[in-house]
Amino acid sequence: MDYLPLFADLAGRPVLVVGGGDIAARKIELLRRAGARIQIASRELCPELQALLDEQQLEWLATSFEPAQLDKVFLVIAATDDNALNAQVYDEANARHKLVNVVDDQPKCSFIFPSIVDRSPLVVAISSSGTAPVLARMLREKLETLLPSHLGQMAELAGQWRDKVKARFSRMSDRRRYWERIFNGRFASQMATGDVTAAKQTLDSELGDQPPRQGEIILVGAGPGDSGLLTLRGLQVMQLADVVLYDHLVSDEVLDLVRRDADRICVGKRASAHLLPQDEINQLMVQLAQKGKRVVRLKGGDPFIFGRGGEELQAAQQAGIPFQVVPGVTAAAGATAYAGIPLTHRDYAQSVLFITGHCRPDGDDIDWPSLARARQTLAIYMGAVKAAHISQQLILHGRAPSTPVAVIGRGTRPDQQVLTGTLEHLETLAASAPSPALLVIGEVVNLHGQLAWFQHSAQQGARESAVVNLA
Repeated sequence: MDYLPLFADLAGRPVLVVGGGDIAARKIELLRRAGARIQIASRELCPELQALLDEQQLEWLATSFEPAQLDKVFLVIAATDDNALNAQVYDEANARHKLVNVVDDQPKCSFIFPSIVDRSPLVVAISSSGTAPVLARMLREKLETLLPSHLGQMAELAGQWRDKVKARFSRMSDRRRYWERIFNGRFASQMATGDVTAAKQTLDSELGDQPPRQGEIILVGAGPGDSGLLTLRGLQVMQLADVVLYDHLVSDEVLDLVRRDADRICVGKRASAHLLPQDEINQLMVQLAQKGKRVVRLKGGDPFIFGRGGEELQAAQQAGIPFQVVPGVTAAAGATAYAGIPLTHRDYAQSVLFITGHCRPDGDDIDWPSLARARQTLAIYMGAVKAAHISQQLILHGRAPSTPVAVIGRGTRPDQQVLTGTLEHLETLAASAPSPALLVIGEVVNLHGQLAWFQHSAQQGARESAVVNLA
């Protein structure tokens, strides 16, 4: 270990910053967040520091550095472009046994600044000991996505219960188990949804005799395929799951982000090919939640757009199971964006309709005259097997046979295929596209040749993402 990680209490303590430029301003912003009392020695101040001086947020000691300025400070930072001055600050600080940091000059640092993930009072610091700062920054960015913003509030609230927990449980092991139940259970979900009152009740109730653990059901939209389109909230929930029920449409890349020791159950859900009927999926979700498990129902796209998420939540509600919904990027938005096909465009379409080609088994309930209108875009989910019928009905009700169409197979994934043609040839195009496929009908398809970008960059992007895999 080249450096010992320490967390310094700077609240109200004097810190000297030598330098008044932009680099000094960045360090001062960090010091101010920690409550330090800032003193500056500099010939001039940048506008940002001048504004802080005007607001009496810092003290401008002098226009030049003097060794005596170090006598009553806790630590010192040299942030000038004068190497000789920086070296003098370092030598004088060392002689007085003061912690010193010379910005961007590691040999002249008795302490260094880590990359920080701030969820105060919870703080995570990452350092490469100055050897690879870009890698440390990348790790910080990764942790920023994994650690929800409400963690700080969770830690603060938990701190208010520490004395109660110590009074209730005399043994350290019992206290540890209490906090594990708290941070892995309903308390975390209640804080995530902002229900602080319920979270406090959970903290108190867990101090008593333990009832059976209450489970919950969380619907998560996995997006159309590219794991980069998964929301931060979706990723956080997947990392807390006890069991995940997922569809065929969920990509392997997204499944790889599920908590490693969570149970995974594939429930199918592909047009005309379900491993489990919807009623059995609903029943399985409820049964698992009733056993106290946090059940994540991972669905391709968005749970509420042709995903039957509403039916699943109705089952949870009727069983008295708490539930949440995490939206996802729906296929019509993701696949068309990756294909370079805007769903609306001032010159071509003033509206867009999302339609399912997989209707109820009791008949065709689609309003074809409305769908055949010009100057609108149709985005049809699960329509490949009915492409001939769709084409026939649209033409029959007035849409021109020459209307541009696109079939986007495996949208947003590295092997995405975009097949374009006209409405009269929709059946042939759909038969040639890989599954899952989205049908897009309308003049906006003409922009594909001009705006397509993903196929040209997918291979390069794959190489770049492989440089460091921190999942």
